[in-house]
Amino acid sequence: MKPIRNSAKAIILHEGRFLAVRKRAGHREYYVLPGGGQEREETLVQALHRECREEINADVAVRELLFVREYIGKNHEFALCDSELHQVEFFFRCEVDNPGSVGPGFEPDARQVGVDWFELSRAGEAPLYPKVLRARIAALSTSPRDRDGIYLGDIN
Repeated sequence: MKPIRNSAKAIILHEGRFLAVRKRAGHREYYVLPGGGQEREETLVQALHRECREEINADVAVRELLFVREYIGKNHEFALCDSELHQVEFFFRCEVDNPGSVGPGFEPDARQVGVDWFELSRAGEAPLYPKVLRARIAALSTSPRDRDGIYLGDIN
């Protein structure tokens, strides 16, 4: 069994929009938030800075922790490929100084094919994973904090 993995994710907000990384698997495109695995002797904030430079070519200002999600792969729709994965994801609100310069980074993730901005109010319609964040990100346009708390549990 693999060890539990920590992952830092950025919810980058700018003028009523949020940023997502576009990925492709076969003919299907979907989106995830920028960020990734924490390395040994690296804080979550340091991991987020490194991952954002690698994936979206941007330095981010890391603000408050918004959500914590556990993902136990065997419990979800991607169990066939993620059955050994247990990951704890920390979602931070972030900002970038120059949103126009954001684009593919120097070390993109596997299957990464682009970077796109979405209107916060339309986050519920975006093919964003984890799915549970769609409505929660859309709600950030009217409320900076989720009233249901930050720990989301083992959800997709």
